[in-house]
Amino acid sequence: MVSTGSRRRWLWILLATVSLAADPAGATNTPCSGSKGGVAGCRGDTFICNDGSVSASKKSCTGYPGAAAGLLGGSSPQMSPAMAGECSCRSGAYCTGPRGGRYCMTDAGTKSYLRR
Repeated sequence: MVSTGSRRRWLWILLATVSLAADPAGATNTPCSGSKGGVAGCRGDTFICNDGSVSASKKSCTGYPGAAAGLLGGSSPQMSPAMAGECSCRSGAYCTGPRGGRYCMTDAGTKSYLRR
């Protein structure tokens, strides 16, 4: 037979676990999270990550905390087509692939594709 005190303890643990799992603020992703190292700056609505790639986030960089104060370079123009083949993500220029995909080159030399 289970004592009343033990039953209450298990009920409290269950409720605490459910309330932590239901907290949407603790489970949100942020632009440039994980190995990208966080947000380095903005190019219009596009997040530029610390690793030199662009974020695939659907959020607007202009509405992100810190962008309004100019801390993330929110006043920078949108990403634009490269003129002379220089399509570094940090420069804000992108190249267009043979099938129409838009990408820029990261600091590591890999392609980082822009959202459509």
